Amino acid sequence: MGDQMDLATEGGRKEGSRATEEVSDGSMFSTAVSEEQLEEAREKSRRRLFGSSRIFELEEDKKDRLELCGRSIIELRAAEHYGRGVEAVSKADWERAVHFFTKTINLQPQQTRLYVCRAEAYLQLCDFQSAALNYRKASALEPQSEAFRLRLAFIFYLQGQCLFGHGRHLDALESFAKATELRPDYRPYHMRSLACLAAIGRHSDCLRLVSKRIETEMDDPELYILSARLHKHFNQLTICYHDVKAALALAPGIPEGRSLLMELEGSAEQARRLALSRAVAGNLQEALQKINTALENNPEEVQYYLFRGTLYRRLKDFNTAIDDFILALDRSAGEKGKSVQVEAQRQLLLTYNDFAVHCFTRGFYEEAVMLLNKAIGMEKREKGLYINRGDCFFKQRELEFALADYQQAEELDPLDRSIKMRYAVVYSTMGQRDYESGSKYIEALENFSRAIQYNPGVSQYYEYRAKARQKLHEEHGARQDIIMSLLLDPSNDQAVPLLSRLYPGCTVTDILSSEAGEMAKMKLDVSLQACGLYEDPSGFKRDPHKPPPKHEKSSEEPADAADTENRIAPCIGDTDLYHEIMRSKIKINRAVKCALQERRSLRSDGPRVSALARPASAEPPQDADRPYRWKKFNTAVGLQFR
Repeated sequence: MGDQMDLATEGGRKEGSRATEEVSDGSMFSTAVSEEQLEEAREKSRRRLFGSSRIFELEEDKKDRLELCGRSIIELRAAEHYGRGVEAVSKADWERAVHFFTKTINLQPQQTRLYVCRAEAYLQLCDFQSAALNYRKASALEPQSEAFRLRLAFIFYLQGQCLFGHGRHLDALESFAKATELRPDYRPYHMRSLACLAAIGRHSDCLRLVSKRIETEMDDPELYILSARLHKHFNQLTICYHDVKAALALAPGIPEGRSLLMELEGSAEQARRLALSRAVAGNLQEALQKINTALENNPEEVQYYLFRGTLYRRLKDFNTAIDDFILALDRSAGEKGKSVQVEAQRQLLLTYNDFAVHCFTRGFYEEAVMLLNKAIGMEKREKGLYINRGDCFFKQRELEFALADYQQAEELDPLDRSIKMRYAVVYSTMGQRDYESGSKYIEALENFSRAIQYNPGVSQYYEYRAKARQKLHEEHGARQDIIMSLLLDPSNDQAVPLLSRLYPGCTVTDILSSEAGEMAKMKLDVSLQACGLYEDPSGFKRDPHKPPPKHEKSSEEPADAADTENRIAPCIGDTDLYHEIMRSKIKINRAVKCALQERRSLRSDGPRVSALARPASAEPPQDADRPYRWKKFNTAVGLQFR
């Protein structure tokens, strides 16, 4: 029974659904009419009553009917024109397609795809300007569309390519600039702009754009190669070299970079050879120009800096030479540059010394000491540096410091005669200082004796010691010293007055030929031979501080010309030491002459105290009317009163 009830329910459902369908399609009620039929019946009834008059027709109904009719006509015509345009596109009839798309746009100006279709048709006709205008309109209608902006940039790019091919580089540059503005991250557009700038000769603008691109694209080797070529065009070879190295660091196998690097290195080596030949010929300025060219082409070659530093040193441009040598030291780190580093250190040491000598000759002794301190800090086993610093201290009258430096130099080379000569000059100066003080004659005697011990071939030392001994009443020693002074320098006029006082009434010839003269000659000969100054016993007749004859070789002179550049130049040579002694002697003589010639008068013109009245009974003194007389003396004897 339950099954029968289910079947009845299911049958009812089917009937209901069928009824619903019949109602919906109007088949169930045969008298049912549609809305269109009802509207048509109303229209017939209105005509039957009012005829053809439209006076009672609603205004809204009129407008709706007109709008529906016009819109349908426009849409129909637009669809017709569009279809014909599409048909023309399929047949590659681009001009006809543009014609029909234009008609369609006139009917429906807000349809974006119509502008796109017409733009593509213009593009096929190579009318880039019209195509760009249509895409601009499409982009304005749909600002959010990225595709229209990219397509417009491509159109400007194509326009630029065509203009560039026809040689209109300025117009092409303008088109590429528009494309770059629309799509700034697209590299080919930028490259075509650079090509236009290069074609019209605006290389500076081209270089500026490349530099900006490198700032944002530092991993592009082609940009570095392009930058290198532009810098080479402007003769900026150093920057060109660094650009090539940067490109090769990013892409070691890039052929343009390798060829450009080989070209630069070849030019640098050729310039170095020319610089070497100019330097050998003595044309240092031309050599400097050539080595600068070599460094511009290859700024990483350390040997070039060494060579240029040597040239600057020879030209006495010491600050620049020091900079080059320091740069060579910094770039020669490692085992491969060990030999270069040693050479750079040696050249830097020589430059400091030469700079100090240059300052010394111009009287800048403090600056010379500072430079020599730097040199000694680098090399403490070089005696010439201590000698030169001692000479600077001597010029500053820092005699104790000078002696300390000479002692340090003597420890390094005990057989150097120039050190002993400097000892003698310093002790002689100290002796003169003590003697002029007026109370240190014993210290002066000791210092003069030390000076003679180190250099017994100087006439003035014996003269000074004789004067000191005379002050100390050592007549015998003073006589012997003054004879040896004349034996060494018979033209020493300053020794004659002292000789006359020590040997009154005797001539110079008698004194030198006497027994005392012979003994002094023997003693002097022994001293000179013991000091090793002369091999010939008669050699003491020439002052060892005087410049040697042209056929003799000075102890300071290098063995050959090539050794000049690699030796420590002295501040004072053997000849200069002699002149230093002579200058001190002339200075003393000038002071004595000034004291004698410019002495103050004994007569006083100032106020005086009146004399006491003489008593009337007093007798005048016996010598009151006696005239004042001067005694006439022989040469070099002091003034005395009777």
